[in-house]
Amino acid sequence: MKILVFGGGGKMGASVAFDLVREPAVSAIGLVDCSAEGLERVRNWLASPKVAVHVLDVTRTDEVKALMKGYDVCVNTLPDRRTSYMVVQAAVESGHHVLDILEEYHRRPDAYETESLLLPRGMTADQYGDYLHETALANGVTFVDGLGFAPGLSNITCGEGVRKLDRADSAIARVGGVPEKEAAAKRPLRYMITWAFSHVLREYMIRVNVLKDGKVVEVDATSGRECFVFDKFGRNERLECAITPGMPSFVFTRPGLQEFAEKTVRWPGHWEGVATLKECGLLDNEPVEFDGTKIVPREFLLSRIEPRLKAGPGDTDVCIMYNTVVGLKDGVPTRIAYWLWDEADTASGISSMGRVTGFTAAIGAVMIGKGLIKEKGIVPPEDCIYGDLYRLFIEELEKRNIRILETVETFA
Repeated sequence: MKILVFGGGGKMGASVAFDLVREPAVSAIGLVDCSAEGLERVRNWLASPKVAVHVLDVTRTDEVKALMKGYDVCVNTLPDRRTSYMVVQAAVESGHHVLDILEEYHRRPDAYETESLLLPRGMTADQYGDYLHETALANGVTFVDGLGFAPGLSNITCGEGVRKLDRADSAIARVGGVPEKEAAAKRPLRYMITWAFSHVLREYMIRVNVLKDGKVVEVDATSGRECFVFDKFGRNERLECAITPGMPSFVFTRPGLQEFAEKTVRWPGHWEGVATLKECGLLDNEPVEFDGTKIVPREFLLSRIEPRLKAGPGDTDVCIMYNTVVGLKDGVPTRIAYWLWDEADTASGISSMGRVTGFTAAIGAVMIGKGLIKEKGIVPPEDCIYGDLYRLFIEELEKRNIRILETVETFA
């Protein structure tokens, strides 16, 4: 099969390609980016005859569709909503299977901070979501929306937990990428950039749909803070998490739940720092007057803080997951939990975030190419990777030294 990776010059696209190069079923990998320099850097790093590069502005839709004709599956790793949706729309309109790692899909594009998302003339955002789904169905396209770390591993494991219970009442996903402890101690907010930080700050500021008492309600991002101890895989770490918009499909696909939220994991102190920035107005996105000129507080903050959050020599990251699904099994209250602690691969230079996001996307793309994922239209991960395919998926992760532990606990 032949797989086309959009954003192939970036870290996540490079991680996807790194994994695909090692897959015998993949004969060709196309990398698409607007930066020739970035593409050449990745091609030289991969050093594989399977890899071809395509310098292309994805806003040139006709050229994008023409390029897709030479490939079987598209993987979309673009980090903003404007370009990401353009690629997805091109794929479903031209009849090409596509997988995306971004989290804003599932037929209802997020209404907040749209990142210049372009809607077709005369369509609302909800109508656009339905248009993408219906077009994919009509053209026999599988569009897996959000298959990386979170969304992705979080959806699949929570979905598995819900299926194992006779009645699931609550599903809480706790996922996040953090710097390893020594690197965290050297940085503001105890954080290090492993993902587009402007997008991270967006997720800290918007309103988020969750389930409470069986109803969809809108809450502020970074609310619902909680502490927990990660005590598996030989670890004993205290961590904190707060609500973010990580896996919105669950609100639609698991409406029987009484409680659902996705929360982002950070080291202690991070969320308190974010709350202070919020209170000071430094995360606001509206221009303000300053010394005779207008500035956007968040953009100014980014200009000051991003250089201080970049990885330095020897700095690595960790990805953490602790998901719980609670309900009844054989009439007994039961909690099923899913645990992951993943570290960067210093030999290859791939971050942990690259591993759990890029490798997961690559596995999913190969499953689509092999016809193992058969659902059409916009399909969330929890509704296409289950049963025998879930077991195969976990096996593929373990081959890459990404281990997920499932625990089952009954209680009175």
